[in-house]
Amino acid sequence: MDARPVCPSRRSADLAGRAVAISADVPAIFDAPLPAHHKLIGRWVAARETSSELYTRPSARRHIEEIFNAAVLEILDPIEIADFRVAAILNEEDGSPAIAVICQSLGQIDLRWIETGDAPIPWRAAVYRALEQCLGRVLPIFGYEDLFNEISMYYWDGEIDDEGARESLIAYHGADADELNELTLPSEMNARRPEWMVKENAAPSAQLPPGLRRKLKRFHAAHKAVTTFRLERRAWDLDLQVACDYIPGIEECSSLPPLTLVPFDQFARELDDVARNGMEMGFMEVAGLCPLRHANHIDDWFASLRLGAEFLLAAQELIQLDPTQL
Repeated sequence: MDARPVCPSRRSADLAGRAVAISADVPAIFDAPLPAHHKLIGRWVAARETSSELYTRPSARRHIEEIFNAAVLEILDPIEIADFRVAAILNEEDGSPAIAVICQSLGQIDLRWIETGDAPIPWRAAVYRALEQCLGRVLPIFGYEDLFNEISMYYWDGEIDDEGARESLIAYHGADADELNELTLPSEMNARRPEWMVKENAAPSAQLPPGLRRKLKRFHAAHKAVTTFRLERRAWDLDLQVACDYIPGIEECSSLPPLTLVPFDQFARELDDVARNGMEMGFMEVAGLCPLRHANHIDDWFASLRLGAEFLLAAQELIQLDPTQL
């Protein structure tokens, strides 16, 4: 499905991931007065110039876009498990610039051998558990526990056992006692999980084949690198309050991320239920938003962007591996 636009603001300028047009008022040299996000990226580009060539207005715009686009796409292009675009945006109040990473994918992550293969369940469960625990650090994604909690709040008034859910269905939803056997209860929903989704089935590291242990070790190391990067320059960090200052209307979007690790084959009805609001109002598809005050901060932002990409590539490697070669 097509990704919904994050923001209709005319003060935003997409700078990577698709064709863009910057105002014809952009001057021919980088240090002349520009809107803050153009000035920031233009100075970053200018610092890397090896010639003193002057630019016409159209060529200056193209040059800024091409250099920034190329640097972003070099990092993000190898990622196949999700699509992204990058946008430079302005704070609605003070005009300060920020760079946002936006996820353009929607639906279930293709889990390949983990979901449909015939490798031992403990191996598949171990990898699934690692993905479920860590992928949300970079991707806007939800897992089974998030889905269960959403269904619990919607149907069972927050109850998580069958007895409490039955009472809620009768008291708050007007269900007849004779109809309860036809309605979803917590135990029935949990029972639909395939064995590889159950964390208790995950093998400890020592019981995994060496090749899989190495890939999981790389995955966790990449996760740690993203997590420990300096907070104020993270490309993959989202503070919703900060996002509200930059993206008008984002608070009206669904809080649900656009991606999930929950398999549709077993939970189609529940996924449709929780996704309905997102399909109508838009999903929380911003993977990261980083306010930037100085051009030299962009180097740190790129370093963080690369760490996140390396983490996603480690996840991609786990998903795409051939278990018969371990």
